[in-house]
Amino acid sequence: MRHPFRLIALVLGLSLTGVLAAPVKADTFKIDPVHSSIVFKIKHANVSYVYGRFNKFEGAFTLDGDKSSVEATAAVESVDTAVPKRDDHLRGPDFFNAKQFPDISFKSTKVEEKDGKLVFTGDLTLHGVTKPITVELTKVGEGPGMKPGEVRAGLEGALTIKRSDFGMSGMLNMLGDEVTLMLGFEGVKQ
Repeated sequence: MRHPFRLIALVLGLSLTGVLAAPVKADTFKIDPVHSSIVFKIKHANVSYVYGRFNKFEGAFTLDGDKSSVEATAAVESVDTAVPKRDDHLRGPDFFNAKQFPDISFKSTKVEEKDGKLVFTGDLTLHGVTKPITVELTKVGEGPGMKPGEVRAGLEGALTIKRSDFGMSGMLNMLGDEVTLMLGFEGVKQ
């Protein structure tokens, strides 16, 4: 007499082997600019900070452990400090020179997991200059979105760069050289 439990165990074992051996697909999320932010701050007259943001940007991130990646591009023309005259000056040749350099972009080249954070190294292109930078991003969460079947995930982090490293050295006596960027990305799984 055959043992039905052995047959069931064999079938389950073969099924699980197939599932466990199948490659796991990385999760890629398209950045939703409505629920994301790129905010910056810079010192003014060495006494206070001025804050601003970029209103137009796009990109994507992939969550796959040490194979994770992130890529984002911001439109310089969308710089917004809530003062139109200052924004026009920032878009001009003294600072961003938006006509000649319309985009700021970052593309990761490697990632490490460290203390629950993803440490991305990659190339930042600003004002026509590309330099390697490192940014730590924390996964804020992942869960269902508003639409049926939609999955969303969020990352956040901050980094500080020197604008003079990217050829933006105008008014260093009045504005700080260091600019802190605060990033909050929410993405929709593709």
